[in-house]
Amino acid sequence: MSRYKHVNKLISETSPYLLQHAHNPVNWFPWGEEALAKAKEENKLLLISIGYSACHWCHVMEHESFEDELIAQAMNKNFICVKVDREERPDIDHVYMNAVQLITGSGGWPLNCFALPDGRPVFGGTYFRPTEWNSILENLSFGYKTNPQKFIDVAKDLKNNIISLDNIMLETYDTSIKEEELNEIFINLKKRFDHLKGGDLGAPKFPMPLNYLLLMQYYYHTSDHEIFNHVKLSLDKILCGGIYDHLGGGFARYSVDKDWLVPHFEKMLYDNAQLVSLYSKAYLLNPDPNYKRVVEETLDFIAREMMSPDGVFYSAYDADSEGVEGKYYVWDKYEIDFLLKDKSEIFSDYYNITTEGNWEEKNILNIKKSKIEIAHKYDISITEFEEILKSCKKTLLEQRSKRQKPTLDDKVLVSWNALMVSGLVHAYQTFNTKKYLDQAEQVIRFIQNNLLDSELNLLRSYKDGESKINAFLDDYAYLIKALIDLYEATFKEEYIMLAHQLTEYTVLHFVDNNSSMFYYTSGNDIPLIARTKELNDHVVPSSNSMMADNLYRLGHLLVNKKYIERAKQMLWDIKERLIKNPTYSANWINLMLKIFYKPYEVCIVGPNYKRLAKQFQKTFIPHIFIAAGTHGDLPVLKNRYSEKNNLIYICSNNTCLKPVESFEEAYHIIKNS
Repeated sequence: MSRYKHVNKLISETSPYLLQHAHNPVNWFPWGEEALAKAKEENKLLLISIGYSACHWCHVMEHESFEDELIAQAMNKNFICVKVDREERPDIDHVYMNAVQLITGSGGWPLNCFALPDGRPVFGGTYFRPTEWNSILENLSFGYKTNPQKFIDVAKDLKNNIISLDNIMLETYDTSIKEEELNEIFINLKKRFDHLKGGDLGAPKFPMPLNYLLLMQYYYHTSDHEIFNHVKLSLDKILCGGIYDHLGGGFARYSVDKDWLVPHFEKMLYDNAQLVSLYSKAYLLNPDPNYKRVVEETLDFIAREMMSPDGVFYSAYDADSEGVEGKYYVWDKYEIDFLLKDKSEIFSDYYNITTEGNWEEKNILNIKKSKIEIAHKYDISITEFEEILKSCKKTLLEQRSKRQKPTLDDKVLVSWNALMVSGLVHAYQTFNTKKYLDQAEQVIRFIQNNLLDSELNLLRSYKDGESKINAFLDDYAYLIKALIDLYEATFKEEYIMLAHQLTEYTVLHFVDNNSSMFYYTSGNDIPLIARTKELNDHVVPSSNSMMADNLYRLGHLLVNKKYIERAKQMLWDIKERLIKNPTYSANWINLMLKIFYKPYEVCIVGPNYKRLAKQFQKTFIPHIFIAAGTHGDLPVLKNRYSEKNNLIYICSNNTCLKPVESFEEAYHIIKNS
């Protein structure tokens, strides 16, 4: 019974990831004062283990090491063991991920970091085999007991290096962005293009939505057909690969190979949200019906499998079911033949299903032949072929639903839900499907009613009616973006005003007064050993790049010069970094393009403003900010309403052209400026 003395603390947690570890023989503590105080009292190193519910290798290490009685005994005896859900506490993850990357040169999850009782890291890594783990436990425990000063010296150096990683100094501000700087960035990006498989060269392959949105914007301005062809190739390869769930819809996290075939089978809300945005916007540039299908199927999956009864969205599906990665999704050829009977040959030909299989003697559905090619081969029409596919997919999906599902992480995160709001808005704008807009507005209402108080304090997560973690910068930044996106879809000024209020709150509580950037944590939070800044864009945009973009958009819509200048200063202070390393700077570079090509404020007034606005929304024009309505408080709309005429004002650099009355006239001016 005593071995579970501290396990009950995890049982009382709401995090699905922490609950997964509730019955380990390890005496896990959640992160908090109790664990830190106990480490100081007993003078033991902290063992901080960080992961998330859908992490395959987290499960492997749990099974191999944390469920092992002897290993757990060594952990309990010599360390104070702390479990952290990196999705609920990304602030803790940032600190110790930085430490591990400094120590080893790389990072990932599970993240295992050893620290002094005051939290300063001394050693760490990611996944360790049981023999390695045992050796590390023994060596660190012995070393700390016999030579603690060595650990103190290492901790001091590591802490200083962690703090220096985020040092961004205020630079002398110059508003100019040079064309040769942009050329250098895109030359460097092109060097990484995989011209055969799409995406970047090599494996694993991540579908990086930010990168393709950036490339699409660059193509719009330059007509660089190498860029267009790469985006099209990449998007087509992704939607045909095994990374896309051809039966149920939705995208897996990434593919482990260079062909987009074998996914890491976890499904994350943030990936799917951004890919919905990407394929919706790509459809405007290249109206491929497959893009529309993928958006619709993915949003159907999200609504069916990841939407709570309250209308908000859960976080993730695990990669594993019954302890086996991908088991829920793969097929045996004989099973396909039995279920589909005479339709199996056509279905198997299209989805590349063989007796030998394409992954561990099983089959991951993927597409290598066109519908026209298959229809011609079997002498049927495209319509007949699509009906066969529809029938077969329905049969297999019903059969798959009888399998044991991967575990669902049913916590609700503000930041990821905000990304989903933007995805729904972009799908609505492109395809005019009203239910997508309704779902987006429902999410915002839920956040306002359950996670945001009258003082604009935002909470990060929600599960089983509980919310107890203060929001971080990405929560505020992504929510502000979602509200701006919603305004530009509905023109309800309540959204833009709330975005403005949240921006003011963020500037007050998150800004670093010694630089232009924002800290990841609020000044109201209990401090960790370092107050980090999130600067690099990865699969999701960094919270600082998102805040810079928000400030720039709001500055134009609210005629707020202070916001525009702050956004430009942020970009200026990081510009040399992103020119040298553009791979992890897509959202920053997107802002750079907006500033270089000088955006337009498009103000639409008159009785038919919604109809005119929809024409803009259904056209790929990446450098405009739209305000529309009849009477309102937005500065860009004041004194412009006409009861009789529909008028479109096109403004740039504080100058407005003579208003025009049709979308065609306005588009001609914008496109040919």
